[in-house]
Amino acid sequence: MINLFNTHIESLSIHRVGNKSRNESVFLSEKTYALNDEIVPLLKEFFLKPFREKEENYYQFAHEVDLEYNDMYNLTTEIFNNPGSVHEVSKKITRHLYEQSGHPHIKNGEVYVAYLTHLNIDNQMVDAVGIFKSEIQTDFLQFEEKDSTLEMILQQGINLNKLDKGCLIFNHKKDEGYKILTVDSNRYDARYWLEHFLSVDAFEDENFMTKKYLKFCQGFAKDVVFPAEDKKEEVMFMNRSVNYFAKNDQFEESQFLNEVLDNPDLIPEFKSYKADKGEKYSIEDVTTFPIANAAVSDVRKSIKNVISLDTNIQIKLDFINPESAEKFVEKGWDEERQMYYYLVYFNKEQKA
Repeated sequence: MINLFNTHIESLSIHRVGNKSRNESVFLSEKTYALNDEIVPLLKEFFLKPFREKEENYYQFAHEVDLEYNDMYNLTTEIFNNPGSVHEVSKKITRHLYEQSGHPHIKNGEVYVAYLTHLNIDNQMVDAVGIFKSEIQTDFLQFEEKDSTLEMILQQGINLNKLDKGCLIFNHKKDEGYKILTVDSNRYDARYWLEHFLSVDAFEDENFMTKKYLKFCQGFAKDVVFPAEDKKEEVMFMNRSVNYFAKNDQFEESQFLNEVLDNPDLIPEFKSYKADKGEKYSIEDVTTFPIANAAVSDVRKSIKNVISLDTNIQIKLDFINPESAEKFVEKGWDEERQMYYYLVYFNKEQKA
């Protein structure tokens, strides 16, 4: 979990990077930008708002040989070791970004490198390096009084409501490649920012594992539970799975299977499915890990608890009180109509 409320911009360097394939140049500012009380709140919202609004999917610097060969890892470490060097290192970062800007689709734009303090991550107060890029300019109107007429002046500039690209590199978990959050609103070349510039992999912490395992369970529910049982049992399996994660701090696979699979015949099916699909979800060798409660809440919001029927009727099951579906919803077969049916018991209808 992160808290960016008290984040302070200690310094800000602004440069411009062009597209290398079009022979556009790099402009490097000689000095840091002179921050003032009027611009700082606007910049904080511009830089940080996207990270408050998206899921916390963390990354870490990586390299196939060794972390020390990752350019951005080394440049970031140089800043954290000596925060006074941030402006000079920001020039190296901008040049590095320019070297990755060879694809003709990559847009030129301004690069902002900020040294940030008072960020809270995993209940620790840390510093961070923020790297942001603005690419898309929008039209806006200025007005000027000229004699007895109000003249319109068409200009272009950056929309402060939308950050095009950015990352927050937290001074946290250095030995693992730092914890990193990243956003990319203009995914015209998804590899450019994540792979070529940052060179990152997913950070495999409890947040990552919790989401991946529950995503795997969704696949199992759809591919195995539904064909073997029915839609109700698919929904209820996911409900029991999420509830297991919600009430436990530590995941234990054997305990999980005994609690969530009502049909014991599905346990070997689960293990077979994991052997086949586990690598796809990065959980092939995982049997125990700490559970991230925030990740459980995120996944719960995305799980559908509705049975949709081909007669244009939907039955919504309650995830808060799952025992109601177990007790009061039954599935059967009507011989006369040659149709399945759901029988729902109740005492009285509730007001909407």
